[in-house]
Amino acid sequence: MPTLLIVHHTPSPALQAMFESVLAGANDPELSEVDVVRRPALSATASDVLAADGVVLGTPANIGYMSGALKHFFDTIYYPCLDATQGRPFGFYVHGNQGTEGAVRSVESVAKGLGWTPVAEPVVVMGEASKDDLQRCWELGATVAAQLLP
Repeated sequence: MPTLLIVHHTPSPALQAMFESVLAGANDPELSEVDVVRRPALSATASDVLAADGVVLGTPANIGYMSGALKHFFDTIYYPCLDATQGRPFGFYVHGNQGTEGAVRSVESVAKGLGWTPVAEPVVVMGEASKDDLQRCWELGATVAAQLLP
């Protein structure tokens, strides 16, 4: 059974709503053949990544960058996963109250360095998440999960 790993840093109600929508999309009944594993960024490990077939990342935009928690995740998994996860499908979501461009750029940069393949547009939300934003999060989770099916 393919495994989707959702690594998230969720310090706010807006990010919690986005995370729950991603999780709901990934757990759609039509995708029941995908095992969905979720880990907070500060406890996700290289073993989690190596055991997964795809990854969804979630982060706030903090001072124009990804969260320190997601950066810590990348720092701990980068070299142990570098060769073994080339081509891994991934997607991500970002929430911010001000500029999110730096956070998007930083996640894309590290994922590119790992050789991961983006399979969906990032979901970027400023301020409160609307119904449309949450629908895009649902679609993100479902899209990355669907990429793992034969």
